[in-house]
Amino acid sequence: MSVGIYSLGISGLAAAQAGLVTTGHNITNAGTAGYHRQTIQQSAVTPLATGSGFFGQGVQVESVVRAYSQFLDSQLGQANAQASYYSAYLAQLSQIDNVVADTQAGLSPALQDFFAATQAVAAHPADVPSRQSLLSSGAALTSRFNALAARFDELRSGVNSQLSNTVSEVNSYAQQIAALNGRILLVQQNPNQPPNDLFDQRDLLVAKLNTLVGATVTPQTDGTVNVFIGNGQNLVVGRQAMTLTVAPAADDPQRLQIGYSMGGNTVPLNESSLQSGAVGGLLAFRANELDAAQNALGRIAVGLAQAFNDQQRLGQDLNGALGGNFFTPPAPSVFANSGNTSGAVITASISSAGALTASDYRLAYDGTNYAVTRLSDNTTTTYATLPQTVDGVTIAIASGTPASGDSFLIEPTRNAARALAMNISDPAKIAAAAPIRTAAAGANTGAATLSAGTVNTPPPPNANLQNPVTITFTGPGTFDVSGTGTGNPTGVAYTAGGSITYNGWTVQISGSPAAGDVFTVSSNSGGVADGRNALLLAGLQTSYTLAGGTATFQGAYSQMVSMIGNKTRQIDVTSQAQNTLVDQATQVQQSLSGVNLDEEAANLLRYQQAYQASGKMLQIASSLFQTILDLGG
Repeated sequence: MSVGIYSLGISGLAAAQAGLVTTGHNITNAGTAGYHRQTIQQSAVTPLATGSGFFGQGVQVESVVRAYSQFLDSQLGQANAQASYYSAYLAQLSQIDNVVADTQAGLSPALQDFFAATQAVAAHPADVPSRQSLLSSGAALTSRFNALAARFDELRSGVNSQLSNTVSEVNSYAQQIAALNGRILLVQQNPNQPPNDLFDQRDLLVAKLNTLVGATVTPQTDGTVNVFIGNGQNLVVGRQAMTLTVAPAADDPQRLQIGYSMGGNTVPLNESSLQSGAVGGLLAFRANELDAAQNALGRIAVGLAQAFNDQQRLGQDLNGALGGNFFTPPAPSVFANSGNTSGAVITASISSAGALTASDYRLAYDGTNYAVTRLSDNTTTTYATLPQTVDGVTIAIASGTPASGDSFLIEPTRNAARALAMNISDPAKIAAAAPIRTAAAGANTGAATLSAGTVNTPPPPNANLQNPVTITFTGPGTFDVSGTGTGNPTGVAYTAGGSITYNGWTVQISGSPAAGDVFTVSSNSGGVADGRNALLLAGLQTSYTLAGGTATFQGAYSQMVSMIGNKTRQIDVTSQAQNTLVDQATQVQQSLSGVNLDEEAANLLRYQQAYQASGKMLQIASSLFQTILDLGG
């Protein structure tokens, strides 16, 4: 019987020792990231059958298992992936919000200063200091556009850099997970005795990977796991890890795209499939906010340049010459897809800034038709030939012939704020005056008056614009015209207040003229004190120039600031809510898998007492055996 007691004591000592070791392992790893609490699984040894019944043979330790729930760990991983998504999104978006809404660094104060200087020229058109102040304000405004564009470019470059660094981390984690899969295959001979610490290491790597790119894990029967990203693209399969790369997009060299490296080639991943993790947040920010904000700012730059230039060219400068462009008008960017098989060159130009949207466009040729897709809403229009005008953008073939399958990316306003610049530096070239002057003959006997007249759009030159034209009434209801350069109309019917248009100008005669009354329209020679055109230039501040005639320059910028501010607030609130979900998921997961030091301290006492009791059993067995020996002597 003493032999059975020895066996019982030894098995108890071994079980208690295993419990002490496991508990100690838990305690020492209480602060280890990714560690799951471990416990021993023990069972009774098969009892010994005797004539007196079955006698127990002690205890055996079957395995050491983790306190692990795939559901809870997966839930926590998903929450962390979304939290990383919103964190990356918010970190980038906040930078745009801080810049555009700044009362000093934003565009609003520069716009206000510029049009205030224009008003000053309208009030004092012959004043050279006022003109110089307008040039200085114009230069400050272009610099503000340039500075905001440079900040957007920095953010775009930063996104590209973060994508490159993050993809390198993803590849590193994928390789480590694949390597751990291999180690687990080697050491796990019995599926009932898992290498828990290796599992923890792998799960921690998966969790880190998940925060970067969002990952789905599928356990295999051999103890390995397969890891997928996006819409099910393989990243880790058993002991093999795929390699992700970043490379310029085929249609836009400024945009880095994530893809697979396969046989020396890169197969791009669809960005819309990467919707979680830091990578998803960066891609969403770039596609939804950065592109839109940069395009919106560029649209304001294009609209301002075109509207101001057009009105400037309707005026006359201090030297008596017709006005030229005040700003250098920005041109759209066109990128040919690197996969194009022809050498065709596509160009784009702005025909109407008021019709512009804040969108990019893709032109695709199928061998028969040209399809233009507005990328903001994926609206496609098909044309049989080029050139064509879409949303104020005229698209044409500059050279070559496109081949079937060729495509081109057209960015009408993306780089406009960066390219905006002053076109004049001489204050005398500001066209503050109108190029025409109207007058009524002093000998007129009727009660008719002649307006100051306006120059018609589109802007001059009109070869006969400043030629003197005489309007002579042959009666109260008709007049003759001379000096138009395109014939001398006679017997023209008179309508009081109606528009009279010749040589690129329009005037109105109101009232009741008499036969013989004469009115003239001539060049505005010596009109240095005339501020009529400057007044029209200043009026552009409140003109509804953009978005199909629904927004002013300031209004369009305010809309952009509001859009970014509202989106920033939305992402901030969502990010905070997601972080709360992470905290809750962590608490639930830790309640099962985390190490509770109070509980482990109690386990130490329990296993210590079990060890002492088993040792006492051995002592008793030894004493009994010695008694038997003494009896035999």
